Amino acid sequence: MSTKNHSNSSKHPVLLFDGVCNLCNGYVQWLIKRDPKGVFRYAALQSEQGQVLLKQYNLPTDEISTVVMITDNKAYTHSDVGIEIMRMLGGWYYPFYVFKLVPKFIRNPIYNWIARNRYNWFGQQESCMIPTPELKERFL
Repeated sequence: MSTKNHSNSSKHPVLLFDGVCNLCNGYVQWLIKRDPKGVFRYAALQSEQGQVLLKQYNLPTDEISTVVMITDNKAYTHSDVGIEIMRMLGGWYYPFYVFKLVPKFIRNPIYNWIARNRYNWFGQQESCMIPTPELKERFL
């Protein structure tokens, strides 16, 4: 994790995702529905803004096998992202934070196995999703 500063990540957690992955897009849609106050912001890993943030947090710019969440000037990757999002959503989702007790050496191989197979299992799009006008302000 890096501690470099990013003005938007202090106010709004930023989720970088594979913009052509159907599973990733589905997760973003799921999260948007559970975030009516618009706390989270989004950008495709492949986008210009996504690439800038990856560089800023010293993360590989050519790897798209993990979602990345930037919040409070820290970058989370792999299984930590989902766990942190559940914590931030609170309510019925907060109990999922218990998975933080599972060591990363167990969580991340499972995450990586799903990431490696996501295109085969869920497919992919030709291009990154384009947000609706109502959601445009949530995308960087």
